[in-house]
Amino acid sequence: MTIEYLTKNKKNIAYSANSGGAFTLVFLGGFMSDMMGSKATHLEDWAKKNHYGFLRFDYSGHGQSSGVFENCNISDWVEDTYEIITEKTTGPIILIGSSMGGWISFLIYQKLRDRISGIVTIAAAPDFTEDYFWANLSDKQKSELLSLGKVFLPSDYEEPYPITLALIENGRKHLILTRPLKVLCPIRMLQGTDDKAVETQTAIKLLNHIDCDNMHLKLVAQADHSFSSPTCLQILEQSIKEVILEVKIS
Repeated sequence: MTIEYLTKNKKNIAYSANSGGAFTLVFLGGFMSDMMGSKATHLEDWAKKNHYGFLRFDYSGHGQSSGVFENCNISDWVEDTYEIITEKTTGPIILIGSSMGGWISFLIYQKLRDRISGIVTIAAAPDFTEDYFWANLSDKQKSELLSLGKVFLPSDYEEPYPITLALIENGRKHLILTRPLKVLCPIRMLQGTDDKAVETQTAIKLLNHIDCDNMHLKLVAQADHSFSSPTCLQILEQSIKEVILEVKIS
């Protein structure tokens, strides 16, 4: 694997890309994650074996890309995704969005719908800045956020989440559950029932909200938010295959 950098708009976005095949699979990671995660690396190997192109990258302030995490927001990460896709891929693409990457997948679909042949989400977290972070803050935390501009929230990982007022306010500009969302390509949504970060109800709410004629939600018993067990990765592979088959049939 070779890490390269796209330099644009005063940013250096780290990425790994392989060309080939009828489709390019684009992996969109989660909040405070990076492209070295097990799902991204597993899918890159799978794409090579099956002769598909593959792209994974780090958002600004994540992993090996430039930027300070606390200074970034949803607009920045959507822009990063748009730039890396348009600069480093050609032809039809299939978006694979994990957690926050699921939210960004639908935002990117609205910008590049003519190129997006399918969407696969894993524990999609639409509108999480509002419906998860802001909604679950105590009155004291909200007061601290409004006065100081930042609070720290516990996470399932080693470091707490630094949540800024700028992130919350910017997230409100990109909410997808408060406005109509029509998607013309096949969608496969995956959700673990033991996910402590994204509730099953969120997946069901998203399923009911999207206007799409070819959309399935698969609930996976005992799967957690990482969705990276051998069984989960196999289910992920199968979901991508389903989308590709649907596209080829149509």
